[in-house]
Amino acid sequence: MHAFAKTLIAACALAAATVHAAFPDRPITIVVPYAPGGAADAVARLLASHMGTKLGTSVIVENRAGASGTIGASYVAKVPADGYTMLYDATPYSINPHLFPKMPYAANALQPLSLVLLAPNVMIVPANSPFKNVGDLIAKAKAQPGKINFASGGSGTVQRLASELFRQQLKLDMVHVPYKSGGPAIADVIGGQVDFMFSTVAASQSLVTGGKLRALAVTSPERSKRLPDVPTVAETVIPGYEVYEWNGMFLPAGTPAAIAGKLQQTLVDVLKEDVVKQRLDELGAKPVGSTPAEFATFLGKEDAKWGEVVRKGDIKQD
Repeated sequence: MHAFAKTLIAACALAAATVHAAFPDRPITIVVPYAPGGAADAVARLLASHMGTKLGTSVIVENRAGASGTIGASYVAKVPADGYTMLYDATPYSINPHLFPKMPYAANALQPLSLVLLAPNVMIVPANSPFKNVGDLIAKAKAQPGKINFASGGSGTVQRLASELFRQQLKLDMVHVPYKSGGPAIADVIGGQVDFMFSTVAASQSLVTGGKLRALAVTSPERSKRLPDVPTVAETVIPGYEVYEWNGMFLPAGTPAAIAGKLQQTLVDVLKEDVVKQRLDELGAKPVGSTPAEFATFLGKEDAKWGEVVRKGDIKQD
C-alpha cells in the first residue's frame, strides 16, 4: 500500500477514535413511543436521569406515541446513527410486525442495545368472583364455552396475547373484550363487567392488596416478590407458560460500535444502582442489562412466540 494511503487511513482512524472518545458532546434524546405517564415512560425517565449523570450530558425523554409504538420506532429508525437518539421500546415491538399489514420501517433499521427489564403479568378477577383459583375459571370455561370473557387494553397488548396464549394452550372458548387502554379494562374487571384479564403487577398490586381484585396467578416462571402468595400459571395449569412485559433500548442501525458500546455499558451500570433496582422492584419488574447479542436472541424468541399466537388466534389490529 502506498505510504500516503497508509497515512491517510491511520489519520482517519485516529479522527474517528477521537470523535467517539468525545462522545457525547451534546444532549442525547431517548424516544419513548408511548404516551407520558405509562410504565415505559416512567422507567425511561428514571434511566435518562442516571445515564445523563454518568455520561456528563443531558439525556432527554421525548414521547412520540401512536400506532402501538410504531410511530416513535419509525422516527428513530430514520435519524442519523450517531448515538444521540435512542429508542426505549417494549413488548409491542415484537408483536406489531404480526399485526400490521406493512411496518413503517425496515426490520433491520434498528439495532438492539440492551434488554432493560422483565415484568410478569398477573391474572386478576373481581374481588367477589366465584373463581377462587385458576382451576375454577378453567372448569367454568370448559363447562360453558363462550361464556367467560376477558379484557385487555387492545389487540396488540401483552394483556391480550397473554390471555390468548392461555386460551390456546388450554383449548378454551372465551370472548375477548378490548378496551382503548389498560386502565378502563381494570376498572371493568373490578366492577364485574368482565370475568378476568392479565394485567401488570404495578397496575394491579395495590388493588389486590386493597381488596378490590383477586389475583389468581402470575405469568413468570417463579412467583412475584410483590405477590408472593400468588402461584404461577406454570405451576398450576400450564407447565412452561411464561409471559413478560419487557422494556429494551435500541439504536438506529449502523451506530458506530464504540458509541454503542459506551451507551450499553452506561445503561448496564445504571441498572445495577440500588436506587434504580429499588424503583423497578416497586413496579414489579426485574432489571436485566444485557449485551446486544443477548437482546437480539431474546427478541428472536419473542418474535416467534407472538407470531404463532397471532396467527393461531387470527388476531387483527383494533
